[in-house]
Amino acid sequence: MKNERKHPLDNRIPPPLVVVLISVAMAVSAWFIPAIQIGNNLQFAIGGIAIVLGLLVVALGARTFWRHHTTINPVDIEQASALVTDGIFRYSRNPMYVGFTIVLIGWAVCLAAPWALIGPLGFVFFINRFQIIPEERMMHSKFGDAYNGYRARVRRWV
Repeated sequence: MKNERKHPLDNRIPPPLVVVLISVAMAVSAWFIPAIQIGNNLQFAIGGIAIVLGLLVVALGARTFWRHHTTINPVDIEQASALVTDGIFRYSRNPMYVGFTIVLIGWAVCLAAPWALIGPLGFVFFINRFQIIPEERMMHSKFGDAYNGYRARVRRWV
């Protein structure tokens, strides 16, 4: 694992706050940029299903952390007491971030604004750089070969 310099934003902004800020920015952009008319019922049904699915993925990840009695706080990752590799973590090393991305995609569908899809992309880029990479450095230093094996078996996102 590369020994990278720590950036001031590394693990400083809680991902749920990033989701809220991006959601607001998406809504503001949708207010000023014309939407695609696909029918309110259809857009809200599809978007709503995506949001519920995303929240379910987030909840499953959080539940697995709680079951292992390890921290769910992504700002204080040094407090991680267990390497969680079961449950939904068998499919993604970062299922809660996947869930948040699905929520943002669902929100973009509800807004019916194509430019709003920049929000989920921005979330993925921000979380990769300022949350996941620092988390991976810490997990490698804390759990060593066990984490390296997990990284080799399970993808970062999906």
